[in-house]
Amino acid sequence: MISIRTARFGVQAIALAAAALTLPACATVTRGTSQNFSVESTPPGARVTTSTGFECAATPCSFRMPRKPGFTATVSLDGYVTQEIRVDSRMAGSGAAGAAGNILIGGPIGLVVDGTSGAMNDLTPNPLVVEMLTPAQDAERRRQAAAAPAAPAARP
Repeated sequence: MISIRTARFGVQAIALAAAALTLPACATVTRGTSQNFSVESTPPGARVTTSTGFECAATPCSFRMPRKPGFTATVSLDGYVTQEIRVDSRMAGSGAAGAAGNILIGGPIGLVVDGTSGAMNDLTPNPLVVEMLTPAQDAERRRQAAAAPAAPAARP
């Protein structure tokens, strides 16, 4: 026969476990799944569009973006060469701290939530700083890059 004390403990344990499962993961709570992302250009006034559908009419600008996934930013300005820059979603130092908190407190459920939501990641580079080039400047830069000596191959 089960005592009332044992039954009460069982009910409390089940309630505690259910409450723990409803709590979000550490990094999701402390960092969130989105962040401010800024774009600056020289000269200012460039239009920015992203492969994820965000845009701004003129730099400098910033908008709130999901931490995951990475994307391509296209920066354009009349009279200048349009540039496409890859922005990556990478685990951040504070995201790693959130993962450690999950290991100690939240367990595997917290790790899965934070890992899939992007809460442990940061968008890099941020801010995105772009130097807009005229067609002549772009051609000169490409010529210099082609003329530069190749780095020596690493030896085993």
